[in-house]
Amino acid sequence: MGSMLVLWIVLGLAVLILLYGIFTYNRLIRLRVRTENAWSQIDVQLRRRYDLIPNLVESVKGYAAHEREVFEEVTRARTKAQSATGVQDQAQAENQLTRGIGRLMAVAERYPELKANQNFLVLQEELTGTESRIAYARQFYNDQVQGLNTLIQTFPSRVVAGLGGFAPREFFEIDEPSRGPVAVQF
Repeated sequence: MGSMLVLWIVLGLAVLILLYGIFTYNRLIRLRVRTENAWSQIDVQLRRRYDLIPNLVESVKGYAAHEREVFEEVTRARTKAQSATGVQDQAQAENQLTRGIGRLMAVAERYPELKANQNFLVLQEELTGTESRIAYARQFYNDQVQGLNTLIQTFPSRVVAGLGGFAPREFFEIDEPSRGPVAVQF
């Protein structure tokens, strides 16, 4: 009778460990999928931003054609950002693009008739809204990464994560000088 009890206890513990492993593995999968989805949302907003930039450049170009260097900088930064791969590469490219847009807006500041142009005002409003959505999507992504990385790095889920081949993800961080929305003031 005593050996049967020990067998049932060992079998019960094995089942509990197996159930914990399954539960943890499924939780890791859910967090990984949420993280991938969050990155996709950032990508959607960044693409929206990329689509707005040529229109914005063209609007400013009509009033400040001699500011060619700024237009080229923004165009190069946009192209680099569109082709960026990986979280860190994307963050660096976005920092460069944000600086370029800031310079473009500084050029626009010098032209009162441009600031009154309806097309420019609509583009400015869309860009501001897009920047807000990017900030929200970035925060959501980083929250998902934090949850995933915490689960991957804590014991005992670390064992399941190691067996399942899960690796920590990178946060989508930007440089300090670029923190916050793009400064668009009129």
